[in-house]
Amino acid sequence: MIPAMPATTTETSPRSRRARASRKDGGAASALRYGRLVAMGAVAVVILIAGVWGSWDCAQHVMLSKGREQGTMTVSRCGEESCWGPYEPVSVGSTARKRVDIEQTVAVETGKTYTVVVKPGSGEVVRTGPAGLLHAWVPLGGALLLASVVVAGGLRMTRSAWVLGGAGIALITAAWVAL
Repeated sequence: MIPAMPATTTETSPRSRRARASRKDGGAASALRYGRLVAMGAVAVVILIAGVWGSWDCAQHVMLSKGREQGTMTVSRCGEESCWGPYEPVSVGSTARKRVDIEQTVAVETGKTYTVVVKPGSGEVVRTGPAGLLHAWVPLGGALLLASVVVAGGLRMTRSAWVLGGAGIALITAAWVAL
């Protein structure tokens, strides 16, 4: 034995015992890890699907407005949940209406005129243009923010979480600036 080298013993340190024990239980630990990844991935996907679902109700009318009644609406009064006013048609085949309803949000003010699309078969309208499009996708922006927390904490994918969160913040900020 060389004096500079430590003597070898047959005893194992606690650290190496733990390493061997984890190798023996590797199947269970791996199954739990993959189960967590699958569960958190499913939660993140469900959150994003819910965001798209919540946004699509208004976004479809704004994005696919060709062939729909388009015009302008002047907001005359507002209630607790909606505002209403007269509708002036712009597109061919659209008819003027004395009253149409629009969802009351921070984006609607009494006395202002907005370009709108009429939801088929109803007296409800949705704002069009960049402001209406961004406003329609705000629920997706919130879902992106929420999913970023799940991706960072549950999946431990911090870079992807930053991308999701950044996209959500960008979408919500753009909608706020446009309105």
